[in-house]
Amino acid sequence: MNSPVSIRWLALAVVLLLIGLGAGYWWGHGSEHPAARAEVADSGTTQPGERKILYWHDPMQPDKRFDKPGKSPYMDMDLVPVYADESEGTAGVRVSAGTAQNLGIRIGRVEKAPLGARLHAVGSVAFDDRLLELVPARVDGSVTKLYVHAPLEQVRRGQPLAEILSPQWLEAEQEYLALLDVGSDAASALRAAARQRLGVLGVPEATIQAVETTRKTLATTTVHAPIDGTVTELGVREGSAFMTGSSLFRINGLATVWVNAQIPEAQVSMVPVGATVEAHATAWPGMTFNGRVLARLPQVDPQTRTLPVRVALDNPGLRLSPGMFVSLDFTQATETPVLVVPSEAVIVTGERSVVIVARDGGGFDVVGVTVGREQGGRSEILSGLTEGQSIVFSGQFLIDSEASLKSTINRLEETGP
Repeated sequence: MNSPVSIRWLALAVVLLLIGLGAGYWWGHGSEHPAARAEVADSGTTQPGERKILYWHDPMQPDKRFDKPGKSPYMDMDLVPVYADESEGTAGVRVSAGTAQNLGIRIGRVEKAPLGARLHAVGSVAFDDRLLELVPARVDGSVTKLYVHAPLEQVRRGQPLAEILSPQWLEAEQEYLALLDVGSDAASALRAAARQRLGVLGVPEATIQAVETTRKTLATTTVHAPIDGTVTELGVREGSAFMTGSSLFRINGLATVWVNAQIPEAQVSMVPVGATVEAHATAWPGMTFNGRVLARLPQVDPQTRTLPVRVALDNPGLRLSPGMFVSLDFTQATETPVLVVPSEAVIVTGERSVVIVARDGGGFDVVGVTVGREQGGRSEILSGLTEGQSIVFSGQFLIDSEASLKSTINRLEETGP
């Protein structure tokens, strides 16, 4: 039979055993608690071979730094440590090869190539004012017969337009006729002056030759078309009188036509004077009309921010008529190789344009660039890069886990030296 003293000692031994088991369990598992890790990390001590932690941050808010680990105040997630070997001695940001592959980061090189700039525009056909011919009245007279009765009639060179009765012409013809058969030297000089006077008064050359051949004057004089074209203005009617200086006919040629196209202000440099142009008209499917840029007119539309460009097109068969719409494809006269990168590689922040450059030893840097023309998914780089540099073609927004442009730029620059 056990005594009361023995029972008390046995109970005490059991209690001590349970306390020892609990302490061992806490020692083996309690040190993995986040609070315990925080105390160890907060002490600043690291074991040999361990990576040194600089600070903690929320990947969704990389510009905010924390001295201790724990839950993010912004998102329901743990803070992520940033280690010293990720930024010490280098600028930019480092991404492991596996992470880069998972993020779909594609790297390529800056190259030189002809940009092959082409620009498409639409314009309307107009008369070529260089082919404009006026038939003016140099004397007073009247129209006895009219051969062209309405505007926009097509005429050929030498075709009769009207018969004119003018007393001044008749008087000048009679004076010239009187000197034709005089053989003296003085008469010869006067005859030359009389013939020149007929030309000054506007008497057609055909009429002067008829007087010389027939040796008689004509009551009326026929006016002929000086060029092939369209009568765009008819200033007289049959039986009407006219005064000196009035316009009888206005004829526009159609061998070439003008096309006035509106080019966006930002793309005017792609349309230099002399650049070749190919035009297509819906009225003539399958046909190509060739031309060139004549001038960039100095008048910017304040509403559309476009600049009018004048193009001269050859018009074989007079197929193009004023008022038609044509589509224009502009090509530069010369194309020299320039630095180009895929347009998707350029990040426009609103204040500047940047490209992410891949370092040879690993990691990425942000480089500001000046962007020129853009064509076919490629952009011209005027400054900031050199040929052969490795840059990020795609996936640059995913280098930062936030996939935000602002956070990407801030994070890459904040980890610089």
